[in-house]
Amino acid sequence: MTDHPQRARRRGQGELEALVLSALREADGPATAGWVQEHLGGDLAYTTVITILTRLLAKGAVTRERAGRSFAWTSASDQAGLAAHKMRKVLDSESDREAVLASFVTGLGPDDERLLRELLGGAKGEGED
Repeated sequence: MTDHPQRARRRGQGELEALVLSALREADGPATAGWVQEHLGGDLAYTTVITILTRLLAKGAVTRERAGRSFAWTSASDQAGLAAHKMRKVLDSESDREAVLASFVTGLGPDDERLLRELLGGAKGEGED
């Protein structure tokens, strides 16, 4: 019998993005990729952290500013904002927005439907000045 080193569980892209966003929100200010890597325990490669930050930048979930020869990163969105962005991206990629929204809404449970109605009612009230 051969001994195989146990492989680390492979995390999904969304899970890594959530970890990086969480780390940035815990920072006292803009943080470098090295700080994020360290804050997450150092088990992610530096290049992996950079890749995740770059993807989050493209999604509008983080911002960056020059810090010497590198960048300092700041969370521009929380987990809910990132999920909402993903939902909008899916909706924007479909040709029949009305059908997608109708299907989504009819699939909601009663509590979510009530919450959505409340949110939409509040949004209408804000726009009526």
